[in-house]
Amino acid sequence: MYILKFGGSSLATSERIKLVSKTIQEHLKQDAVISVFSAFGGVTNDLLLMAELAAKEDLSYKEILERNEKRHLEVVRDLIPVTAQSSILSKVKNQFNRLETLYEGVYLLNELSDKTRHVISGFGEILSSLIIAEYFKSLQLDSLFTDTRELIVCKNNNEKVLVNYEVTNSNLKDFFNNNKAEFYIVPGFVAKNDQGVPSTLGRGGSDFTAAIIAGALDLDKVLIYTDVNGMFTANPNLVPQAYSLKDISYEEAMELSHFGAKVLYPPTLQPLLDKNIKIHIKNTFDPEHPGTVISKSSKKNFRWVTGITHIDAIKLLNIEGSGMVGIPGFSKRFFEILFQEHINVVLITQASSEHSICIAVKADEAEKAREALNEAFEAEIAFKKIKPVEIEEDVSIIALVGDRMKSHHGLSGKMFSALGNNNINIRAIAQGSSERNISAVIAKKDVTKALNTLHEQFFEVPSKELNLYITGVGNVGSKLLEQLKKQESYLLDKLRLKVRVLAVSNSRKMLFNEDGIDLNNWKKSLENGEKANKKTFFQRVKEYNLRNSIFVDNTASPEISEWYKEYLANSISVVTCNKIACADAFENYENLQNLAREYGASFMYETNVGAGLPIIDTLQNLMASGDRIRKIQAVLSGSLNFVFNNYDATEPFYKVVETAMKEGFTEPDPKIDLSGVDVARKILILARESGHRLELEDIERDNFLSEESLNSETNEEFFRLLKEDEPDFAKIYKDAVSEKSELKYVAQLENGLAKVGLQKVGEHHPFANLSGSDNIVLFFTERYPEQPLIVKGAGAGADVTASGIFADIIRIGKK
Repeated sequence: MYILKFGGSSLATSERIKLVSKTIQEHLKQDAVISVFSAFGGVTNDLLLMAELAAKEDLSYKEILERNEKRHLEVVRDLIPVTAQSSILSKVKNQFNRLETLYEGVYLLNELSDKTRHVISGFGEILSSLIIAEYFKSLQLDSLFTDTRELIVCKNNNEKVLVNYEVTNSNLKDFFNNNKAEFYIVPGFVAKNDQGVPSTLGRGGSDFTAAIIAGALDLDKVLIYTDVNGMFTANPNLVPQAYSLKDISYEEAMELSHFGAKVLYPPTLQPLLDKNIKIHIKNTFDPEHPGTVISKSSKKNFRWVTGITHIDAIKLLNIEGSGMVGIPGFSKRFFEILFQEHINVVLITQASSEHSICIAVKADEAEKAREALNEAFEAEIAFKKIKPVEIEEDVSIIALVGDRMKSHHGLSGKMFSALGNNNINIRAIAQGSSERNISAVIAKKDVTKALNTLHEQFFEVPSKELNLYITGVGNVGSKLLEQLKKQESYLLDKLRLKVRVLAVSNSRKMLFNEDGIDLNNWKKSLENGEKANKKTFFQRVKEYNLRNSIFVDNTASPEISEWYKEYLANSISVVTCNKIACADAFENYENLQNLAREYGASFMYETNVGAGLPIIDTLQNLMASGDRIRKIQAVLSGSLNFVFNNYDATEPFYKVVETAMKEGFTEPDPKIDLSGVDVARKILILARESGHRLELEDIERDNFLSEESLNSETNEEFFRLLKEDEPDFAKIYKDAVSEKSELKYVAQLENGLAKVGLQKVGEHHPFANLSGSDNIVLFFTERYPEQPLIVKGAGAGADVTASGIFADIIRIGKK
């Protein structure tokens, strides 16, 4: 004999009921079937809502009642031939008449007792089962309606159910021995109490009904049909990468269902454990999927962690004080009070000092628990031996579940490290001695991030998801997006990095897409985006609250650099080619470094010096290994190097600068490069990375431009003045040629002093013959005192700068 249970989602419409009928008939080809039915989808919620409205003297309950009656009558008319409708229509109307009478009583008394709530909430299952029984009768099947209110006996205390198994099992065996049919139709959820009054088995109790019957009749298996493919590694609505589990143990299923997995009602397992009756969870709408089988723990299961789940509707209660320390029986009193108030404790943690006890309870029971505890410990509170009980709201519990977790070292560390690296603060921790469950209380706003972080850590092919928010999509930004698109497969296959771009912005528009922006047509999408706003951009990134978030700044904007501290303080990494932040006041530079360390974020700015060259990385590695910098000499401006490599006094200087600007070798304002400010910022950054506390004004600058051109306000004015100063530039060039030298704009750091300026270098100097826009840095250190460590290569251009930003993103991903 088979026993099948169908949930409300499987019975939401007439078409779905017909689909259920096909599944049942397939099983009937092999053996007799007992089928347990829930109420039609959403009906039980409506029944309880109407009761609450009636108790508040709100007559709107009548509209909901009328709508539900109409819905059930329409199902009858859809499923059952007209000639056979009369009897069932009468039964349905009779049930709704009884409901109407109950609601009128609640309305008149202005009271809703637990007994009345249980009676009312069971009508949905009776209605659905009566209609489905008549439908199968119309299909000429040998079916029998079985009212479980006459068979299952329980005692209810609020939502807590105690089944009288001795009486219930006897009733069930007698009924099924004395009533033979091919197909038994059973309403789930409903029962009667020990006084014979109709009652229920608690929300989700239809699963429980099927388990009780299976246990009483010693069946092999319970099949639970729902709208998902079994039990998942995590909630697939919150974790898209979650997948269904082929098999799990009773204990694992109990932990997962207790901690929020809605697929299975926790008490369902009680009647099945001792008899080793399996539960098979199947999908009504995908019957070919294998689903999940729940049975005794198997040695074939080699998973360390089986699933990750969470509970939302909870609150934390904390009691603490010196009056608790060393006092025998304090915990007994504490939990006895909660027991007397029928309050279930979801999680417990107590400090080894006995100075505090922290518990989690259902959100709707928290205030009741606090009042009871404060009243019971009134004397201790008055004498300030303990503090009044505090409630912490907006929290959730996440739990790691698995039978074999106790056999594997370091899982707790791995769990808390992953959460900590994503700025997920843990309020409380609980772990049983069986080590089957590790639970942590976190802020409710962090649940989705936490579940995805842990799922990535424990279930996915070793890979890491990086979520990028990019501002500045001009020359450099567009090249970066192009590189990200091109290397998408390589990053996933070779480096196990899944890089998603969730936002792009320019000075006018910004575009967000939590599912990821299509990099094939981001430009068109951005044109239709919303108005750009730096504050809104940050707030949206913060609200997304995704793991491994990275803010990428491809601009030269001082205003955007001011937001770095906000991103870092929220554990959002920053990657930037914008030099302004690192060349700002030393106090601000130091603050950004400290924020990155404090909040576990990365602050990456390799492209601040030398575009894609590993200059800062090399310097940091030298310092980290204990080497000390004696001197740095460098050509750090790709734009200036390009200009002086191409200027030979045959073509005007300003023309060469225009070419450099068009090629993307200069900032949008070329005066920044030619004035030496950009180079001064770069040597300042290298000085700070070398351990020197310098400010930008400490950098000595030897300008080759006239004061008038340096003070120009527009590019047009700047180029006009360059044209006027052409004789000066020609003279500088010819003087260098006469001395068989080349012109290089050189930056130098030595003995804590830094300077930049145009210099003539001889043909044998390392800076000679530096082509195009190349940069070069000479590191003279304690380990490299005579022959310097040299880093040399292209130091400007959109492509190489974008590749440097790309490399910083990869560095973060590989941490």
